[in-house]
Amino acid sequence: MRSEALKKKTQILKLKINEIFYSIQGESSYMGKPCVFIRLTYCNLHCSYCDTKYAFFEGVDMTLNEIINQVSSYRCNLVEITGGEPLLQKNVLPLMNMLCDLDYDVMLETGGHIDISAVDKRVKKIMDLKCPSSGEVEKNYWPNIKQLMPSDEVKFVIGNREDYVWAKKVIEDHLLNDRSKILFSPIFDKIEYSQLAKWILEDHLDVRMQLQLHKFIWPLDTRGV
Repeated sequence: MRSEALKKKTQILKLKINEIFYSIQGESSYMGKPCVFIRLTYCNLHCSYCDTKYAFFEGVDMTLNEIINQVSSYRCNLVEITGGEPLLQKNVLPLMNMLCDLDYDVMLETGGHIDISAVDKRVKKIMDLKCPSSGEVEKNYWPNIKQLMPSDEVKFVIGNREDYVWAKKVIEDHLLNDRSKILFSPIFDKIEYSQLAKWILEDHLDVRMQLQLHKFIWPLDTRGV
């Protein structure tokens, strides 16, 4: 049972929330599993392929208590906190702590340009290192790599051959295979999926190629999925 101090904290601290919804996880090693998504408002990057620009500004203030109550209503143990960029709102840190204390399996989707050292170690981080075609490659915060754990995942969104070669070099230079799982995610309708698969097989890369499953299940630009 939550303590009175924790209850009070959840009633005071707030986050600006774009949407909370229950869907099928479309990415990561949890792809295909039912999941509750907490999408936070705001992002300070403008990636060329961004598909959630509506999350940059749209949102409502919710207390942590309200967020947790809505999450619990879906009766699903897997929760992903995403954005926007979740780490731009400092109160996401206590939210993650509370969800972990309540025995949720918590994931954080972050752009990798903000320090992740304060994130609860129980949270599985999905860190997106920005490739050249994103237009934001200079924003990557490289010290984050030393914070990664074996349960975490590093995602490279691949749009062309340059992105692929860049990602391969980053993996080699930073020994990423020794630190965490690695995801290669082709930009939807930008690169031939078979071409990326061919490059991976030719180079014998130890990575997981993933497609955005939700974009195959529901029409493009559908929110809340």
